[in-house]
Amino acid sequence: MTILPIVMFPERILQQKCAKITSFDKKLAKLLNNMYETMVEADGVGLAAPQVGVKKQVAVVEIEEGSGVIELINPEVLEVEGEQTGVEGCLSFPDLYGEVSRPYRVKVRAQDRKGNFFEIEAEGFLARAIQHEMDHLQGVLFTSKVSRYITEEELERFEEK
Repeated sequence: MTILPIVMFPERILQQKCAKITSFDKKLAKLLNNMYETMVEADGVGLAAPQVGVKKQVAVVEIEEGSGVIELINPEVLEVEGEQTGVEGCLSFPDLYGEVSRPYRVKVRAQDRKGNFFEIEAEGFLARAIQHEMDHLQGVLFTSKVSRYITEEELERFEEK
């Protein structure tokens, strides 16, 4: 597997809508494997294809090591419920963090690496991570949703909790 270079803001691809995946082949499997390795190496909890320079609707999420990677291909939101506000960062914006409000619960329909459809329901931090990555696929950056930026000192206090 290969660690891919992460695209940094203000690269244009980060603000563009991604194309749907139509071919579920070895090339897609390789992309998913490389994205996962890249995310783990960068100490992230999610990574979307445009963040590695690929304008396709593909994202990976794993909120804690060993919890199992969630691969989202051509994802769409079916339902949202509630609200939560929390700190977010992004691998394409190193050392930038802010408070973002998102739905507390999300139900998503997506495809797996073989093209099979599945649904996933998530709450709390997992729901936040999924929504963050899905935003990337539409060219939406978390910075457009930040209500307040967080300093390094404040971030350390959040991490201690």
